[in-house]
Amino acid sequence: MEITGKTKVCGIIGDPVLHSMSPVMQNAAFKAAGLDYVYVAFAVSSESLDQCATSVRTFQIRGLNVTVPHKVGVMETLDDVDPLAMHIGAVNTIVNTDGRLVGYNTDGPGFMRALEEAGLHVAGKKIVMLGAGGAARAVAYSVAEAGAHLTILNRSVERAEALAHEVSGTRDEHVGYAPLEHACLREKLAAADVLVNTTSVGMSPDIESTPCPAELLREDLCVCDIVYHPLRTRLLTEAEAAGATTIGGAEMLIHQGARAFELWTGVAAPVDAMRRAVMERLAGAAG
Repeated sequence: MEITGKTKVCGIIGDPVLHSMSPVMQNAAFKAAGLDYVYVAFAVSSESLDQCATSVRTFQIRGLNVTVPHKVGVMETLDDVDPLAMHIGAVNTIVNTDGRLVGYNTDGPGFMRALEEAGLHVAGKKIVMLGAGGAARAVAYSVAEAGAHLTILNRSVERAEALAHEVSGTRDEHVGYAPLEHACLREKLAAADVLVNTTSVGMSPDIESTPCPAELLREDLCVCDIVYHPLRTRLLTEAEAAGATTIGGAEMLIHQGARAFELWTGVAAPVDAMRRAVMERLAGAAG
């Protein structure tokens, strides 16, 4: 890729941000699509966040991804926020159009695309989701909007209750909640079609941990884990051994990135090229 005075710049802001997969994934996408874009990582502290919007306009940066800890705070610096991102309460993508900055959340749509690519359509399905943090919010709003029957389990039942009530307020159907305890997990999972782990349990280096005992997994269940390092978490490995369908966290990462790519460029994302770049990097990290 040759960088010239015409090259458009996109990037990611966060703290820390040096280990982000997004530069590898998005630069592979720009190259595959033949676009004169480049993607870089910007380490932005919380103290500097207020200056970020001005910098984006000044340097005519086309778009940004936003990662922790800025997904909430950055919303106050934007000109507008997409309704879905407003519901979720977090922005992970910014588009700059002639100095007007609009925030989006592509995590939920990315998760839904990953499910659809795997042949899973959630309308009418019973989904048990583990966790009530930031990623959980994006997943919860998206699956509820698609017509799923959602139950949220979390170690802090108060947080599960709060999220359930928020999501219920956006649609007619009640969203259930319960504490993330073995008895509740056993009961709710027995009637579920899909299990989604949005917690960090099982993430490297704690790869021997799992949020769900293997004996609760079964063949007619679809198990999704948003953790992507390692590629195959203990939860996914044990789900596969039980005969369940599995969807790994790398797919959500790829598809949320694909949606951001499309918002910046107006071009269909080269998902296969993005997947190859991510898988090669993750395989290298594992080695």
